[in-house]
Amino acid sequence: MGTVAEAIRPHRREAEIEQLRARMRRLERASTGRELTTHPVLADLLRLRTGSAYAVGDVGLALLLLAGPSAAGEWCAVIGEPDLGVLAAAETGVNLERTILVPQPGECWVEATAALIDVATLVVLRPPGRVPVGLAERLAARLRARDAALVCLGRDWPRAEARVTLGDPRWVGPGQGEGHLRARRVEVEVRRGTAPARRTTLWFPSVEGRIMRAESEASGAVGPGLREVG
Repeated sequence: MGTVAEAIRPHRREAEIEQLRARMRRLERASTGRELTTHPVLADLLRLRTGSAYAVGDVGLALLLLAGPSAAGEWCAVIGEPDLGVLAAAETGVNLERTILVPQPGECWVEATAALIDVATLVVLRPPGRVPVGLAERLAARLRARDAALVCLGRDWPRAEARVTLGDPRWVGPGQGEGHLRARRVEVEVRRGTAPARRTTLWFPSVEGRIMRAESEASGAVGPGLREVG
């Protein structure tokens, strides 16, 4: 009997060790989240992960963050943004067939946001006021449990994973700026905690109507007769 027990004991230990390793892998995935598909122009700057919340200052940037996951087949949602331009969203690359719009949730915005986190991988929220820390923590727990990410539009978010802003806009047009503006050059900045900010410059849009890295264009690609007009 002793020989049998001694033979079984190592196998039990191996099984227990493997179970512990599996638990550690699950905990690691839960803590770091799943990486979501990112629009190519932001791939080197910011990659969204489920289980996290992000603060974004510009609706155009929010649409750019929506474009990657929705185009990859993930369900997404936008809540509390009544003036969202559906055409602009489509031109940015957002798959509207995979996007839920709740423009005016009213006083039930917290409940609506929690419900959307249950069904959508990425939720863009414009809250009506300052977000209390306690509420942010409760929604963060729900994001981790449901394998989803949240983008807070227009306001700060307590303990946000990153804060993304758009600045230094420079428009391009003909002559001295008369006529139709043709393109916009902007700087996107990402800040994570106390780490140095990371930046990139985009044509948003370019003369051809595309969103692209500014450094990817040749110096003369702005077009003949066009110039920066501020």
